[in-house]
This record gives sequence, C-alpha cells and structure tokens, in this order.
Amino acid sequence: MSSAASKILILSLMLAGFLASVPVDATTQILLSVCIIGLMLSLSKYAEHKGKARLYYLGLCTFVVMRYILWRFFYTIEFNELASFVASIVLFLTEAYVVYMFLISSFVSLRPIERAAVPLPIDESLLPSVDVFIPSYDEEQSLLVITLIAALNMRYPKEKLNVYLLDDGGTLAKRRQSDVLAAQKAGIRHESLQQLCSELGVIYLTRERNDHAKAGNLNAALLKTSGDLILVIDADHVPAVDFLQQTVGHFLQDKKLFLVQTPHFFINPDPIEKNLDLYQHMPAENYMFYGAVQLGLDFWNASFFCGSAAVLRRSALQESNGFSCVTVTEDAETALTLHNKGWRSRYYKYPLISGLQPETFSSFMTQRMRWAQGMVQIFLLQNPALQSGMSWPQKISYLSNCSFWFFPLSRMVFALAPAAYLIFGLYVYNASLLDLLTYTMPYLLALVMSSGYLFAKVRWSFISNIYETMQSMYSFGAIIEVLKNPKSPTFGVTPKSEILSEDFISPLSKPFYWMIVLTALIFCIGCVRFYWFPEERSLIMPALFWTSFNFIFYAASLGALLERKQRRASPRLPANFEATLQNRQNNTAMNVYVCDISVGGASIKVLDNNFNLNAKHLVLCGINAVTGESFNVPVEIKDSWQRSEGLFLGVQFDTSARHNLRAVVLLVHGDSRRWQQTIERASPDPGFTQGMYFLAKTGIVYIVRYIFMYFSGKSSKIRTV
Repeated sequence: MSSAASKILILSLMLAGFLASVPVDATTQILLSVCIIGLMLSLSKYAEHKGKARLYYLGLCTFVVMRYILWRFFYTIEFNELASFVASIVLFLTEAYVVYMFLISSFVSLRPIERAAVPLPIDESLLPSVDVFIPSYDEEQSLLVITLIAALNMRYPKEKLNVYLLDDGGTLAKRRQSDVLAAQKAGIRHESLQQLCSELGVIYLTRERNDHAKAGNLNAALLKTSGDLILVIDADHVPAVDFLQQTVGHFLQDKKLFLVQTPHFFINPDPIEKNLDLYQHMPAENYMFYGAVQLGLDFWNASFFCGSAAVLRRSALQESNGFSCVTVTEDAETALTLHNKGWRSRYYKYPLISGLQPETFSSFMTQRMRWAQGMVQIFLLQNPALQSGMSWPQKISYLSNCSFWFFPLSRMVFALAPAAYLIFGLYVYNASLLDLLTYTMPYLLALVMSSGYLFAKVRWSFISNIYETMQSMYSFGAIIEVLKNPKSPTFGVTPKSEILSEDFISPLSKPFYWMIVLTALIFCIGCVRFYWFPEERSLIMPALFWTSFNFIFYAASLGALLERKQRRASPRLPANFEATLQNRQNNTAMNVYVCDISVGGASIKVLDNNFNLNAKHLVLCGINAVTGESFNVPVEIKDSWQRSEGLFLGVQFDTSARHNLRAVVLLVHGDSRRWQQTIERASPDPGFTQGMYFLAKTGIVYIVRYIFMYFSGKSSKIRTV
C-alpha cells in the first residue's frame, strides 16, 4: 500500500470514528441503522467484486461496529458496586476483542488476490533443482510408501529432483533408548524404511537426536542437501503430478520470493464433518482459511508457511538459519522471520496435495491445541507489531493470524456472562430494551452480514461456531498455560490413520455435559426471575435469548462427540472414469465405469449385461488421463449390489507388486483437478434460518442418542493401523 493510500485510510478511519461517536436520539439512531443496513443489502450482490464495492460494504459495516463499541464504552459501563463493575469490564473487553478481530480481519480481506500459475521455461537447464522433504515420525510404512511414490512421479526433470524421507522415528537416540522394546521397534523401523527408500530411489535421512521436533528434523536435512528449492510435504500429504509445474515458476519470476504456499486438501472428513454427516455437503472447515483468508494475506505480502504443501527457497532459509524453532508452530514462525528480513511470499489457491486429517475428536484437539499454543507463543515472544522489518499491513496481517487463537477466552466469557446476571444478579450490560434494539441489534446484524458477505462460499457460519465452541473447551486451558509460561508447550504429533470399529462416545465429552447442564440451569433460573421480577423483564429476555443460543451450540456439539465407525484406512474418492475389466481366465473384457476409488479398492458400475460374478483373475485396465500411461491392476470382487441403474461391484486392488501400487497411487492421487472439483461442489452457507434449524434439530437428536448410548454402556477402543 502506498504512503498516500495509507494516509487516506488512516484519515478515513479517524473521520469514521468521530462520526460514530456523535450522540443522537433513539429515532435518529434507528433511521441511521436502517439506512446503513439497507445500503449494505444493496451492495451485497457485489460480493464477488474485489474493488470499491467491497471497500464500501466493509466501510459501512465498520461504521456500525464502531458506533456500537463507542456507545458501549461511554454509556453502558457504570460503577454500581464492585462485583458488577468488574463483570461488566470483563464482558466489555471481550466485546472489544471481537471488534478488534472484525477490524483487522476486514482489513486483511480488503483486496484478496487470486494468482495464476507461472509457466515453466521450455529450456530445462533454466529450472532450479528441487529437494522434496518428507518429514516422518511414527507413520506406518503403508502410508509413507504412497507419499514417496507420488513425490517421485511429479512432473519435473529427474536429474533436478531429489526426494528425501526425513525419519525422526529411527534416530540414533531412539534406537539406543533405555526402553528395550521401544529401541527394537525404532531399529526395525530404521532398517525397513532404509530398504524401502533404496527400492524406490528415495534418499533416507535421519539424525542423532530428536531436537526441536519437526523444525529440527527439517534443519538437519538442510545441512545434508543442496537443492535450490525445497518442497515440504507431510508424510500423509500426497502430491499431484503437477505440483512443481504449478509452483516453481513463481520463483523464476521473483528472485526475492521465499515461499509459495498451496492449500491443504483432505480426502477424509474431520471428526465434526464425519459425525454430523456434513462431509462434501459444506465447505471443509479449513477452506475459510485456504479459500479466503490466505488470498487476503497474499495481497499484503503476508501469506505464510503452513507446514506442508509449500515450496521454499533454500537461500532464504539459510539467511534465517533454517526453520525457526522457538515455538511449536515452526511454519508460521519461519514465515514471520523471513518476511521481517524483506523476503516475499505468494499463495497459490489451487489444491495440489491430498492429505489425511484427524479421525477422532481427541486427535483433532491435539492438533488444534498445538496450533493455538504456537500462535499465542508467536504473539507473546515475537509480537508482529514489534517487528522492525515488516510493513504495517504485514504487521496487521500477522496480528490477525495470532489474535484469532485467543477466541477460546472470549467464547468462555460469552458462555458464562448470562449467569452473572441471571444467577448472581450482577449488572454486566447496563442498557434498556430500547438501547438493545437501536444499538446492539444493528451491530449483531452487521457482523452476521459482513461474515456472509466475505465468507458465505467458504464456510457455514453456524457450523464454524460449533468448531469454535468445541475447541474452546480444551484450548482455553492450553492458552492459559502459554500465558503463564510462553515457553512451556512442546510439539505434539497429530495421530494419523485411526480406524474406529464401532460407534462410541468421545472420552472428551464430559465437559460438554456440564456446560449443557449449566446452561439449562441458567435458563431455568432466568425463567424464574422473569416470573418474579416483572420490572426486569426487558433485561431478562435478552439474557434468556443469549442462554438459549449457548444451549443450542453445546447441544449440537454433542453430535460431533458421538464418534461414528470408520473402517476404511483409505477413504474413497470420486473417480468418474471409464475402464475395462478383463477376465484373464477366458480372455473376455467388460466395459465398466469407476465411480469412486482409493488405494485399497474401488466401486465400479458394470456397463455390460453378461458379467459373471464368479469370475476370477480380473484386471482393471485403462489409460490414466493425467499421465497418459496405461494401467493393468489385478482386482478381486469383494461385494456386489444391484440398483435400478445397473450392477455395481466393490473390488479390492492387488498392489503387492510395486508397479501396480504405483499405477493405483497415480490413479487415486495424481489428478489435482479432482480436488478442485470436490471443493466447488460444496454448498454455500444456507443462511441464518436454515442454520439455526439445523443446529436445533441436531441438538435434540443427539441429546436423545447420548442418553440412550450412555445408559446402554456403548464404548469402543481406537486402534491405529
């Protein structure tokens, strides 16, 4: 942003702040709010526009929000008695945090930028060399081999591409630890992965000790390699064949570019999507970040490293002594360090990897608590506002990233605030019903409208509230721990490849029971107060409404805590291509249509009428549309079913031969277009009415299910494959 534009923006905000503070009577305030909301509605049809319409819309919303928070500060905070005053200050500060997040998030979202790929030069001698780093800790070989095969088959000159497995599960320290069984296990892993890498043509690396977790593992590999660029891929993130074709060109265009980050696309649902049966119906929970937030950050040269699916420039990393190790989120910390040194980053929105995410709420929270603690660590130990080498838009962008993770603190205050008044009689919000209608309602409406304007296509707002509500219960304590001692967190590896054999209640569900009981109790006490204190009903009604919202969110959260069975280790993905099913026993062939596919098998529709279900020695044959290679993979029929549209088969692939496994991996994971099509199929936000209906229905249904399962003693153990 130019100096002139910066001054104009600052002056505009100052003018808006002055106008927002001008006191008016109730009638004028109502007319003002109606006019502004009406203008926002007229501008909402330009949600796709990234220019002036977006600026006007967010400007109007900012005016409403600023007018509300100034009114709250000057007219609603009174000293009646100490307890009420303290409670009202806590609530006001929490609301101020919400306003602060709205303001900086709106700034980040002002001008999202969507980049195109930069073509690679025809002359391959001009291409930089690329080292692929695949850090591993405790992943099984069956998972690693898929990622390694896919990495080896990316389209790039082979003499300029080296793939490295960075094995932190077979370090010297692990092989020599005092626990004999654990040491033997590490030794077996070390030898088997060495052999696997030798067979595939991958370079196996390990180190002496597991210092600094993933960042230390990457830094150890930096010292043993020499590629110009480094592609970092998590062990369960499988790259498409065109990953380097789509990303490397950016580095040739900009010599000061240190990072090209791409989205993390997941082929399996997270536990909330799975347990609420929302997978592929709504945008994935992380798509708000990868489909909108990162685009806004990119405009301000503040898109950051997300740990995987990213290409980095070695010379930039060398300038900063490698990957940062101070916090448990080494990725964002590394990006902050390099941005502060004047390097630039880019975000490329197109999904080029297919990964796995946690299957259970327990492992989901392990991951999210690490993210929360790491971003709070960055805020405390390397506060972006104090960095001398970044522009002020970059500082605001990083503050937005870090500050977001304080949401568990605000969520807990909002959850308990009604109790302060309804149970203890503390006046935490000194306003009349007329004040609520003229100031609070327009403010809440503006926030909801702005959220829909910016993010309706990349998230369902009420489901996002479930995510935040659920994370708050456990992240609250994790954040308090960091606030007490910023250096206390340690890196926690996210469990992978969990298989659930039957439905069971998550062991993390008990705090939600208490919150449901507590909110129900608050509501009942509020109803009693409503009956006995008619003179306070104008204040009791909003508190009851607030409590009912809290109850609905906690009740709906129960659905995500009822873990549903998940037997497949390899999730099925939409395929939609034609192939041939050959019977090598009698040299016959059938035309088939592959409906969905995984590394383990596929569902296919038989297009011919005379198929023999008892056929043996079957081979699925065809041409891989992405690579142009033919494939001939042995299959075995495991299931069959008849529908009105024809006969369907469930087949299992025989991938015992390495060339068959390679063919299947490229069929399943090679085509990045499939991930983009999956994202585009997700439905946009259904809106307030349908969202509330879904939440209420979900809460009622799962409370009944929980009561039944709890008293019937349903439980299960998670086993990891």
